[in-house]
Amino acid sequence: MTTTRTDGTVAPRATTPSEPDPLEMLRQMILIRRFEEKCVELYSATSIRGFLHLCIGEEATAVGVLGALGPEDNVVSTYREHGHALARGVPPDAVMAELYGKASGCSRGRGGSMHLFDVSRRFYGGHAIVAGGIPMAVGLALAASMQGRPVVTVAIFGEGAFAEGEFHESANLAALWRLPVVLCCENNRYAMGTALPREHANTDLPERAASYGMTARSVDGMDVEAVRAAAEQAVAEAREGAGPVFLELRTYRYRAHSMYDPDRYRDKSEIEHFHELDPVTTLAGRLRAAGRLTHEGLAAIEAEVATEVDAAVAAAEAGPWEPVADLERFVTTRPEDAGEGGAVPVAHGTQEGGRP
Repeated sequence: MTTTRTDGTVAPRATTPSEPDPLEMLRQMILIRRFEEKCVELYSATSIRGFLHLCIGEEATAVGVLGALGPEDNVVSTYREHGHALARGVPPDAVMAELYGKASGCSRGRGGSMHLFDVSRRFYGGHAIVAGGIPMAVGLALAASMQGRPVVTVAIFGEGAFAEGEFHESANLAALWRLPVVLCCENNRYAMGTALPREHANTDLPERAASYGMTARSVDGMDVEAVRAAAEQAVAEAREGAGPVFLELRTYRYRAHSMYDPDRYRDKSEIEHFHELDPVTTLAGRLRAAGRLTHEGLAAIEAEVATEVDAAVAAAEAGPWEPVADLERFVTTRPEDAGEGGAVPVAHGTQEGGRP
């Protein structure tokens, strides 16, 4: 599709994502799984502090959705975003350093687990407020539309966002203005500790999204190949001018809501049932059956990932703390930071690795 800007010039064509490689998707899911498991160890050892929300069990949604995007597309995520950042290409050492609160982290150590950010990869958070990132995603899509750029914005959020006005206001405007945004709802069945049927009279999320006049579909979020196919279709439709698309990704988290959560609201039998649908073992089994994965091949992937995660921990341990002298930087304007007219210039990936 050729897109014409408001000034009459022709915008560049969007980058076409690479063909999905099941082995690479498996490697990415294993990286996310082992990274999160390492975070559990480090949290227990008090190396990581504060809130920590893990996506163990939800790896297929991250890898499937993010793999369908081009580098020019935007991503706005929720607070359970470690996997999204890794799948988007944010280096594991930058993510781990952020969890440690180190200045070498992707948000300078100021954001922590819930506020990962990398402008060079167009990964705009990490938002701690439920549904808080959705209006930003719609704004980014509006900007791209007004500028005539063939850019799609993906907003990722949980089903708890349906209880928030931000979702409904944003969905309405996105549909009204036919914006190129894909609304990806990771429905893991629980908003913190509240099951979906205990909170909502109508639990058919695609039906509710479709009421705003947008295309809405439900996808098996435990199957990375199904997620990737659905995401590619949604992104293509949004990019071609069909307006917003809503995807319900039916998934499940194996860990509690956060490391503070005693997880007393679910039966063990339910958790065991969803372990049988594990997205990592499901894809590995499928590849074995197709003759594309051997025991040695899987062991090699695990060894490669273990080395990568260990290197990320070592880098985080060795990373610098932010100097006390920088405590007020980016909070108040310093004379040396101000440009002409007293304006503070906006940093765009000025640090190594694209960190602002």
